[in-house]
Amino acid sequence: MESVASARRVTKRFAASAPPALDGIDIEIVAGKMTGLVGPDGAGKTTLIRLLAGLMDADAGEVCALGRPATAADRSAIGYMPQRFGLYEDLAVIENLDLYANLRGLPRSERADSFAKLLEFTDLARFQDRLAGKLSGGMKQKLGLACALVRTPKLLLLDEPGVGVDPVSRRELWAMVRSLTEDGIAVLWSTAYLDEAEKCDTVYLLNEGRMLHAGPPQVMTGKVEGRIVRLAVAAESRRRTLERALDDEAVADGMIQGSAIRLMLRERAEPPSPAGLGVVDAIYEPVSPRFEDAFVDALGGGAPASSALARAYRTIPASDAPAIEARGLTKRFGAFTAADDIRFTVPRGQIFGLLGPNGAGKSTTFKMLCGLLKPSVGTGSVAGHDLRTAAADARQSLGYMAQKFSLYGDLSVRQNLDFFSGVYGLTGARQRAAIERVTEVFHLERYLKDNAIALPLGYKQRLALACAVMHEPPVLFLDEPTSGVDPIVRREFWTHINGLVDKGVAVLVTTHFMDEAEYCDRIALIYRAREIAIGTPDELKARAGAVEATMEDAFIALIEASDAERGREAAAGGRPPRPGEDM
Repeated sequence: MESVASARRVTKRFAASAPPALDGIDIEIVAGKMTGLVGPDGAGKTTLIRLLAGLMDADAGEVCALGRPATAADRSAIGYMPQRFGLYEDLAVIENLDLYANLRGLPRSERADSFAKLLEFTDLARFQDRLAGKLSGGMKQKLGLACALVRTPKLLLLDEPGVGVDPVSRRELWAMVRSLTEDGIAVLWSTAYLDEAEKCDTVYLLNEGRMLHAGPPQVMTGKVEGRIVRLAVAAESRRRTLERALDDEAVADGMIQGSAIRLMLRERAEPPSPAGLGVVDAIYEPVSPRFEDAFVDALGGGAPASSALARAYRTIPASDAPAIEARGLTKRFGAFTAADDIRFTVPRGQIFGLLGPNGAGKSTTFKMLCGLLKPSVGTGSVAGHDLRTAAADARQSLGYMAQKFSLYGDLSVRQNLDFFSGVYGLTGARQRAAIERVTEVFHLERYLKDNAIALPLGYKQRLALACAVMHEPPVLFLDEPTSGVDPIVRREFWTHINGLVDKGVAVLVTTHFMDEAEYCDRIALIYRAREIAIGTPDELKARAGAVEATMEDAFIALIEASDAERGREAAAGGRPPRPGEDM
């Protein structure tokens, strides 16, 4: 097999006294194959990709691309999609494509066909005149990929292309890129979604600049064979049961999975007795391992059993009133309806998930409930405050973590903490205590003087969550809080979220990680601005046709069923079904 790009014994430092970002790394990217690159935040993945793209020099070792040193390789034959959105937000979609066609030397005679194919695949044809800055997060990622493919490359370098992209679109992106390998293109796919890495031909796992694994993903997954078990538990006790299990020395990792907990045991360990976890009349069921299990195992296990944030958090007083309520929320922008008749309630101490494809209306619903957007029709309440009459009080009663990093990048971490604690009304000793508490909980000490924009992604997300919880609100709105971060950080976040829920906090969350949706008590699936299904994770799986299916399978099945019903309604000249009606 032809080697298209490689690194041999590569080392890279960004300061003489700093530990190496890459330390003696070897990697080979082969024509016609999908090569996966995974690792926790700060492992060196982006640094390695930038070296292979010829954007910087290594301090030691050799980096080659297309038969030449990477810095001297033919750039027109390399497609590169950076992790951060690298397009021009004040240019339209079609203008960005045209610009990249100029940069890549695509003849004008070939552009119409190339653009048409890319716009059709990415479903951006109807948005080709929209400014890139006005696209949803997933649409921006699709446009970034389209620009990387504007001229068919020999080497395609993709730095987390699936970040912020819904499961349907991710499958489409994967299928498109996979098909390129059939034409001999070499692909390096860096990803935080380990189900994608599991489908690669070869996977490289980096941690702190060093290589922990190089080879087929199945080899790594095989190391945890026989160590994964599942235990059915009552829905109301699953968070406490998981915490008890993670406290046991035999358990290396654990997650909630619908009405069960899924545990990974340490080598040669026996699982804790169900009775010891407070579960009666239940037995462990062995299940097949996933690549993510092996990833977590290679890094020493998952997050701590309990949350230091939750331990220090106040207990939210009991109440029969809904903590969050949406009553027919509708938002129109001219003739375009972004959210249509959204209805749900969330009681104290529960997690409610909003799932849906990019552009479905999830973030619009969030912003209406936060008081950042005025509904065209309908209303809602947060912590008992009506959005029509007490929007300011509602905003003070919630913590909001936006989909896009929304803190002040030019301020230091400490300055952001000072500012947001003040915005939420903290002063004096209370303010100082809150800042000290979240600094310790989220391990921000070493970054306090650094500008927020320069933080690694995982620490940006930690800082954003810290700013949202300093005033100990009874309600949290988390819009894709773990987007782009590695599984270890995701587990850390969900340990905090589960702990806060036990303290009575109500959480409204969106996510494109379908395994995270399993943590939700109830879920509303929003598609084309409307609710098409609502229920517990297991109820949605059953509605999709299989309780044992993954949440991602259920998500896709319900979307496809909705499309089919819309087609039938359109053909019959009737209306689409209302939320909650059988499809």
